[in-house]
Amino acid sequence: MPEFVDAHGVAIVYDVYEPEGRPRGVVQVLHGVGEHAGRYAALAETLTGAGFAVYADDHRGHGRTGMRQHGDAAKLGRLGVGGHRAAVDAVWQLSRRIRDERPGLPLVLLGHSWGSFLAQILFDAHPEAYDAVVLVGSSLRWPGALNPGDLNAPWKAPGATGVEWLSTDPAVQKAFLDDPLTVNVPLVKLFGVVEAARIYGRPRRDLRERAGADVPVLLLVGRDDTVGGPRGVRKLAQAYRERAGLTDVTTLVYDGRHEILNEPVQGRVRADILAWLDARVPARS
Repeated sequence: MPEFVDAHGVAIVYDVYEPEGRPRGVVQVLHGVGEHAGRYAALAETLTGAGFAVYADDHRGHGRTGMRQHGDAAKLGRLGVGGHRAAVDAVWQLSRRIRDERPGLPLVLLGHSWGSFLAQILFDAHPEAYDAVVLVGSSLRWPGALNPGDLNAPWKAPGATGVEWLSTDPAVQKAFLDDPLTVNVPLVKLFGVVEAARIYGRPRRDLRERAGADVPVLLLVGRDDTVGGPRGVRKLAQAYRERAGLTDVTTLVYDGRHEILNEPVQGRVRADILAWLDARVPARS
């Protein structure tokens, strides 16, 4: 498996999925907190089948990166030296590597949950680097939109698994709990209050100008997502339009909870992502 070393000496492990033939573009997938890139294999298969190369890393403290970093599954999710800024920088380092390895190809940034917050931060800092942005299970990163509390609160009951907030499917919940590379610990506890607060922010006012283009943004969310839900996502869409000056901003709401890519509607979600990409990253003739 490929890897690179970040500015603090941490080896970041990532996967590359190749399409048949010459790729039409690249999708960089950013996973959520407490999980890893391996949980996005079905999405990667869909994207490669449509002609995209896919890069997906295990972020700082997570998955295979976290195991190499800490050597102890009990410490998974902890970001380590450099904290949240180092986690952002490492993902940006992968973006630069993709640009070096795939010159001239459109680069799409696709993030889920915490990965969508990392994507927002990267897009703010380097808007010229990305040709499209897809945010799944996201929210405006601002008090009143982003839920800082117990994400599983609506499903509190005797016998609850604690991860009902992820998906309505008990098999998905069980697979998450049984996965040796996942951890069900609140983000604030994993990162610490100071580092968790670095997630907060809003889209830049000069984003379109700095990008030099009207970068298209797709927002997808479950109706019962407790991270931000439709309300938090609509606030994010409004901010991208009114603060950032972007006009190609699409919001899609689905039946389901946080992980709509692991809900019964997952096939439609993947199909909608492809249809949206087809209109913005045309296949090679």
